[in-house]
Amino acid sequence: MRRRPPRRLLGLLAASTVALTLFSSAPVAAAPAPAPAARTAGATARTLATSTPVVFVHGYTGNASNWVTAMSVFRAGGWSSSNLFAYEYDSYGNNVTNAQGLAAFVNNVKARTGANKVAIVNHSMGGLVSQYYLKVLGGNTSVSHLASIAGANHGTTYAGACLIYTTCQQMYPGSSFIAQITAGDETPGDTRYATWYSACDGIILPYTSTRLEGAVNNNVPCQTHIGYLTDTVVLGAIARFVAS
Repeated sequence: MRRRPPRRLLGLLAASTVALTLFSSAPVAAAPAPAPAARTAGATARTLATSTPVVFVHGYTGNASNWVTAMSVFRAGGWSSSNLFAYEYDSYGNNVTNAQGLAAFVNNVKARTGANKVAIVNHSMGGLVSQYYLKVLGGNTSVSHLASIAGANHGTTYAGACLIYTTCQQMYPGSSFIAQITAGDETPGDTRYATWYSACDGIILPYTSTRLEGAVNNNVPCQTHIGYLTDTVVLGAIARFVAS
């Protein structure tokens, strides 16, 4: 294997209310006609068509609709809609279970498409789900590329606002879950890893938590945590990475 460069009922309700606003993604409308920026990014990626299926993994309180813009960019880059998939999981459950669900989902995608491997694009807490799958469950053998967008890969102190949920406990820096997915090789197997992170994130604290040792870590000058989901420049770069 290559070496690579976290009382009372009112308090609980308040914490839950804060938590639901911290990580939830702004609703994404049904796909409109691409904006000029999206067309530009698509034009650049159009020669990079690939048959590799892509599995998108949302963040805390997210869902499949978070990936409307991303899927539009990937389609403009040459992907067929039949090769683009969004995995949904229980944001309030357990990320071990969520990772096991991702493993089953990937196996189903491989069976449906006939592909030997898939690419994974994750956001926020989706980074934890993905890393557990690749590292602990051995999923790296089924993943050609892993792109982590503002992933909570080493945790975020913002998770302290929702510690009544197991997933947030696991997402807090220093948790046993974080220790398990970061011990030793953070980028195992032959999978190609890349991350995108920014000092303007505001949710992943510290913002460098997204970085993975052995990955290509891309420092975005300034982008918010939710802003990534409609950033066609970053999404275009991710499409090109997955096609490489």
